[in-house]
Amino acid sequence: MQNELKSITSSHVGQIEGTLNNTHTVSAPYSSLTPEVILDAVEQTGHRASGSLLALNSYENRVYQVGVEEEGFLVAKFYRPGRWSDAAILEEHAFALELAADEVPMVPPLQDTQGHTLHQQSGFRFATYPRRGGRWPELDNVENLQWLGRFIARIHQVGSVQAFRDRPTLTIERMGEESLRFLLEAGLIPRELEHNYRNTAEAMLSAVRLAFEAIGPVRKIRLHGDCHPGNILWTDKGPHFVDLDDCQMGPAIQDLWMLLSGDSTEMAAQLRGLLAGYEEFREFDLMELGLIEPLRALRLIHYSAWLARRWGDPAFPQHFPWFNTPRYWEDQLNTLREQNERLEQPTLSLST
Repeated sequence: MQNELKSITSSHVGQIEGTLNNTHTVSAPYSSLTPEVILDAVEQTGHRASGSLLALNSYENRVYQVGVEEEGFLVAKFYRPGRWSDAAILEEHAFALELAADEVPMVPPLQDTQGHTLHQQSGFRFATYPRRGGRWPELDNVENLQWLGRFIARIHQVGSVQAFRDRPTLTIERMGEESLRFLLEAGLIPRELEHNYRNTAEAMLSAVRLAFEAIGPVRKIRLHGDCHPGNILWTDKGPHFVDLDDCQMGPAIQDLWMLLSGDSTEMAAQLRGLLAGYEEFREFDLMELGLIEPLRALRLIHYSAWLARRWGDPAFPQHFPWFNTPRYWEDQLNTLREQNERLEQPTLSLST
């Protein structure tokens, strides 16, 4: 549900061998998701489609802006087959509705007359949402950072009330070790780089484990999980959050560190702004600052594995043509080496 639109493309036809999660399967999972299926799906939820249809800039799922008579537009999200169980999707929806009920600006799924949020059409599971536009937040503005900090704290207040049962938990094993195993077993890394990539990634994961052990147990709560600027839309009334597709259990810092950029001085200033707003509503455990670089390290490996797992989906080679080239893996190896150096540096200090 992002604000950048593109024209709808024709459906991809054919079966392409690829990977989904950790098992081999036929990718091109959306080959039968035609405009007719999309419009019929929206109409079965009680809306009259006008025929207007635009594909939004989404890759993990397929997301469309759909015109509906007398209502304007809504957004239909078709979940990637095989990724989440129904129970996990319903937990995502329940969390979004819980946040919206607490007046946190999260865009929740629409409910039909029976109160259902998850629907099926032609083998696809989908949900509909109100359309909400906006622009990326300006993160060099202290007031904006404080505003975001307040709302993230309120997400975490709600998130701390109970735990997910069917959503995943952010762990080194899931984000890092499983991702690295997949990349090595998939055989995508050029042979001449594979040894160095493996050694560098394993050294990085060892440093990540040590960092987590040094901090000790941290409280895991329900999180947005993927709280980067693209999932925050800003209007004249302030920010609202979209896309809980990666909501999970984890430490609070996970929803803050992806909003930081630049050198240590710049990140410290941004973090001070976020926490100034955050701590108006909820206390933040400063020990979690020691997880910023370990979490960044896990995301680096996980992102490469995500692209690799989806490479059989025709949308991915089309939109990520730079992936799986020798240059990509050379750059990734250098990035992992740089991240290893980051992991050796002192923890980010708010007084930097």
